[in-house]
Amino acid sequence: MTTPARKPPLRLAVLISGSGTTLLNMIQRIDAGTLDVEIVLAMANTPRATGLQYADAAGIPFAVVDHTQFDSRDEFSRVVFDQCRTAGAEAVALAGFLRRLTIPDDFQNRVLNIHPALIPAFCGKGYYGHHVHEAAIDYGVKISGCTVHFVDNQYDHGPVILQKTVPVFDDDTPDDLDHRVRAAEREAYPEALQLLATGRLEVSDRRVRVLPE
Repeated sequence: MTTPARKPPLRLAVLISGSGTTLLNMIQRIDAGTLDVEIVLAMANTPRATGLQYADAAGIPFAVVDHTQFDSRDEFSRVVFDQCRTAGAEAVALAGFLRRLTIPDDFQNRVLNIHPALIPAFCGKGYYGHHVHEAAIDYGVKISGCTVHFVDNQYDHGPVILQKTVPVFDDDTPDDLDHRVRAAEREAYPEALQLLATGRLEVSDRRVRVLPE
């Protein structure tokens, strides 16, 4: 399938669970005029998500849908996506969002995530945050990086949009590698969102083709 040609800005909902640094990066890119996105909703799955302060400061509507108040992932996901629809979101960006979602049909290839490794390496259940970097260093890989991908109903499984690599040095600690990967993430996620916003992504099964401008 080809994402329909459209005029930006893309109406985006951003989902977070913690400090919101990825949300802040998006806000800064929008303010700088390098990301044709309008964040219409910021949402957290816990009231402890301090990153919502960035949405508040930027005048972005925000909400908390506490996952602990739901009996199932499907029920939680229905409420999350109902709020995204109500806000008029055309796409959803998971930005350090630590809850698995059930993706509805109308948001297929419209939910994005960024993972701090080169999928399919060091991904899946349990691979998040420093666990990813510890595993990469323990395995002895020479490169790592980040992956922006569409989200489906399996962990870290949806079609890959783009990847960026970083070196892994012999004396790296997980903190060292995390710092390097985060810098790559700050470039990769806005780049992928801009491609989506400008209708330049063509999806066929597991392959994502970037269309020329």
